[in-house]
Amino acid sequence: MKKLKEVQVIFPLICFFSFFTFHVTAQFLEPDSIGTSTEPVWTDPSQTVYENTAAGEFTPGKGFQLVKNDFASLNLSIYASARWVNQISGDSLWQDHQGRNLVFDGRNDIYWQRAMIWLTGFISTPKLTYMATVWTVTTTQQTLVYGNIKYSFNKHLTVGMGIVPNACIRSLQGPFPFFASTDRTMAEDALRGGFTNGIFAVGEAIPRVRYTLGLGNNLSILGVKAANLTRHFSKSASVSWFPTTGEFGPRGGNGDLEYHEKLATRFGVSYCHSRENRFNNTGTPSPDNTQVRLSDGILFFETDAFIQGLTVVEADFDQTSIDLGFKYKGFAFHSEFYYRTLSRIDAVDANNQAVTITGPSEVITDKGYTIQALYMIVPKKVCIYGVNSMLIDEFERNPYEIGGGVNLYLTKTRSWRINMQAMHVVKSAGGGTFGLYNSGQTGTTLTIGSDILL
Repeated sequence: MKKLKEVQVIFPLICFFSFFTFHVTAQFLEPDSIGTSTEPVWTDPSQTVYENTAAGEFTPGKGFQLVKNDFASLNLSIYASARWVNQISGDSLWQDHQGRNLVFDGRNDIYWQRAMIWLTGFISTPKLTYMATVWTVTTTQQTLVYGNIKYSFNKHLTVGMGIVPNACIRSLQGPFPFFASTDRTMAEDALRGGFTNGIFAVGEAIPRVRYTLGLGNNLSILGVKAANLTRHFSKSASVSWFPTTGEFGPRGGNGDLEYHEKLATRFGVSYCHSRENRFNNTGTPSPDNTQVRLSDGILFFETDAFIQGLTVVEADFDQTSIDLGFKYKGFAFHSEFYYRTLSRIDAVDANNQAVTITGPSEVITDKGYTIQALYMIVPKKVCIYGVNSMLIDEFERNPYEIGGGVNLYLTKTRSWRINMQAMHVVKSAGGGTFGLYNSGQTGTTLTIGSDILL
């Protein structure tokens, strides 16, 4: 009798999971291949069921449709990456823009770098969609849950509230995770803004021209509590033009795995302004604002970082970027040019007395560029690429990097990639353990990584 009860419980469970497994697998098959062919034709799971309207970080892959009825749906999608990073430098010391000798502590480690789990779907109408994401970066021991709610009126206007990008550079507006390597370039990392909470609007202004507008709490909400925010909002805007084909590949990502038979082109302009604060007490040397860096890689709001004896409390951040690129028959070229200023700088001295910065240091101006060229030497499988990025900065340090790598797409899709890269860096302007760069490094950085998107 006991065995009969066990069978009565186990058999329905087996039937349920057998049906569920077939249901989610069927999403990766072309409709006409289900049940009609012994050799199914697999689609690319990296092709999202939702259009990439704001940023790649908010856009899941095709994923697994868990629930769908007339009222609502629920989809599960996953991104994950693991990599080895070895930052090599010939010197144990480096000098910042003030001439201070600082210790270089390069990384040589293997990490499960990043994981993202998207839960997405619609409610009541396909025009009303939601996104909730579990996000973690293990190298910084950070885990967040974020999301947004969007309503699409038509192709000309979609509005959303929740997590939003500060649209100051191209890589914050779609390409993730389809970068040349497993992360951004040095110049991008050094100057860019980040993600925050706020509202945004995106759409097609006229045929082949898209826009993004954003209003957020600050430049990057990461590590900043609501209680520490000021009453200033960040404002950003971007316009992208796709004159020849009206598109630039999946997510507008790097490389031409898709092998465009017709020349695909993209031109873009982005701008962001934010009145930034250090977001914690000046008695604490390390700021909660970890997004804004000087061109030597030092955190701008850190005590003594800008000028010895001073702690910057608040300043204006303004960045303009222009990008252009093309793709054709396996070859891709991407370039972007940056212009960033830090101005209206308010600081305090060691006695906590207010100091307003004037004279030559009143405005910090940094210019820079990123150039990337990629070619599929084996169509759909092997891509080689070269990268050069540089800052022409206020302190005349002129940090730069040059190098390249190879990407292997063994499934002939963007859903699984193996990346190997070697980059020679001089006076690195990027810093932290979030990306590939360490402040002040002059030497070589080697990386081997793999990522998946389902």
